[in-house]
Amino acid sequence: MTMRIAKYLARLGVCSRREAEKLIAQERVTVNGEVLSDAAFNVTGDEKILLDGEKLPQKQITRLWLYHKPAGLVTTHKDEKNRPTVFDNLPPNMPRVISIGRLDLNSEGLLLLTNDGELSRYIELPSNAWVRRYKVRVFGNVDEKKLKDLQNGIVADGVEYGPIKAVIESKQGANTWLMVSLSEGKNREVRKVMKHIGLEVSRLIRLSYGPFQLGSLKKGEVKEVPHKTLVEQLGSKFEL
Repeated sequence: MTMRIAKYLARLGVCSRREAEKLIAQERVTVNGEVLSDAAFNVTGDEKILLDGEKLPQKQITRLWLYHKPAGLVTTHKDEKNRPTVFDNLPPNMPRVISIGRLDLNSEGLLLLTNDGELSRYIELPSNAWVRRYKVRVFGNVDEKKLKDLQNGIVADGVEYGPIKAVIESKQGANTWLMVSLSEGKNREVRKVMKHIGLEVSRLIRLSYGPFQLGSLKKGEVKEVPHKTLVEQLGSKFEL
């Protein structure tokens, strides 16, 4: 069975497919001694494939972890500003993993991690429409009609956002806790949409991503999803 080289690298957990395409464009991948520049090149896995002159890791069983990301960490393997990253703060016994989606520097809560770049790509596909649920503290005057209107989608700063469900949980002075659910997950979506309706997000905690829940996971803690659960949730749709 053959597959495109970028997909093959992603399945090994080397990086995401998009990042693999960049590595190939930079001519850092060789197949049987030939420098590759075409991400559409097909391989079987029997070839001698090197990245920066080094052998690739062996294919492992697809795994998924739940991680309680604290605020103050960036979701990247290498930060150009030398800020602390999620991956620098994982337990030392963790294999190399990539994130499924991101949480920005000041956001916290559930972050999914995997050793399989193709699983990351699959879960992030807009067509899957997995619901992300957040607990959000906002500052400002909450207009309940504007919150309700978010369910029809909104255009903010020229960007179109899909339906967002936002309901008030509690109020204390000028601060309000909202429960926010969405299935699109665009960059900094919650913060940008709230700003558009006159609210400033002062705390954002992701509680769930699809069927996976933050639950009682403590900050900085990692928990692997049992393979049986992974098969139950994805097995019929994704090759595990």
